[in-house]
Amino acid sequence: MQTNLPSLTQNLRLKMHSDPRGTFTELYRQAWDTLITPIQWNLVQSNTNVLRGVHVHIKHWDYLIISSGSAIVGLRDLRRNSPTFEQTVMLKQTGEQLCALIIPPGVAHGFYFLEPSTHIYAVSEYWNTQDELGCHWADPALEMNFTKQQPMLSTRDSSAEPLAVLMEQLEPMQKSFVY
Repeated sequence: MQTNLPSLTQNLRLKMHSDPRGTFTELYRQAWDTLITPIQWNLVQSNTNVLRGVHVHIKHWDYLIISSGSAIVGLRDLRRNSPTFEQTVMLKQTGEQLCALIIPPGVAHGFYFLEPSTHIYAVSEYWNTQDELGCHWADPALEMNFTKQQPMLSTRDSSAEPLAVLMEQLEPMQKSFVY
């Protein structure tokens, strides 16, 4: 899988400290250069063959860690003036090697869970449905190949519009994105 990330997107490998008792891992430190100041944390559990997304945020940053299980994460840069505009990346994230994936506004993202999984994520703004747009996960223009199966989707995600419609919706916000 390709690992060149969209501009300002980070995939920080977290240091896991193991001993006979188990494992200790620092998930976040304000001193780390993550470009996000989390104000809300969420815990999500997903079953096998669940696909969440594809979503893009206008204002908030995401800070995501797969704490157990595994997922394929698709990222696509939708920021028209970004040096990585239209770049698509597919990453495998697992609870065996913890990584913090930092996703800036304007980078579309979707998560396909390969097994029962738990992820923790923080956001830089309180969750607001007005800050989350989406497009259909199977649109070939996304260049995200999650699965050959029919995944379990939310009602909203299963009826999402194609990428072209999302790009029209994002056009008025393009000047607010950072690169």
